[in-house]
Amino acid sequence: MHHVLDMPIDEAQVRALKVGDTVTLRKTLFGIRDATLIHMFDRERRTHLDLAGHAVIHTAPNVHRVPVSAEAPVGYAPFCIGTTTSMRMERFTDALMRREGVRLIVGKGGMGPKTLEAFTEQGGAYLAIVGGAAALETTWIERIEDIDLDDLHPESLWKFAIHDFGPLLVGMDSHGGSLFAEVQRDVASRRDAVIESLGASR
Repeated sequence: MHHVLDMPIDEAQVRALKVGDTVTLRKTLFGIRDATLIHMFDRERRTHLDLAGHAVIHTAPNVHRVPVSAEAPVGYAPFCIGTTTSMRMERFTDALMRREGVRLIVGKGGMGPKTLEAFTEQGGAYLAIVGGAAALETTWIERIEDIDLDDLHPESLWKFAIHDFGPLLVGMDSHGGSLFAEVQRDVASRRDAVIESLGASR
């Protein structure tokens, strides 16, 4: 099933998503990365941006400084908005949802059991994007609307205005489903079968 979501969304909307569905996001998307999360939660920095009900994408975007205008209200223009691997940010998912109200995480490579637990308890989902698609992703971003924690540049907290961002694949849902866990189980099963066929011990 395909879902078109005008951000922000509520818990019922995110719990309607199932692994294998596709999603297109509209209106708003927030960019976040390792340093952003470390400062927000390990160092207890607060943001003026309202993330409640929103999606965040794991990114440290390549942007250009430009004069402030209607198209660039905070003096930044998107140049290349790529996605980074999500797993190393696993420990922040619960706090990001609980304190800031985030509902969706967009990234690549998937996340682990702690994230899946947070999604199940609080109502969240992981939306996977194909690696190497930065040029395409950038065309889905209309402008950079706001920014916070800019001393961490480029790992600032970015607010993007977006149009038809997707389709993205639901890789983890709020019902305990995870395509990434399924792949790991399949790989382990195939590995064991190969080892057994060789008459070797693990």
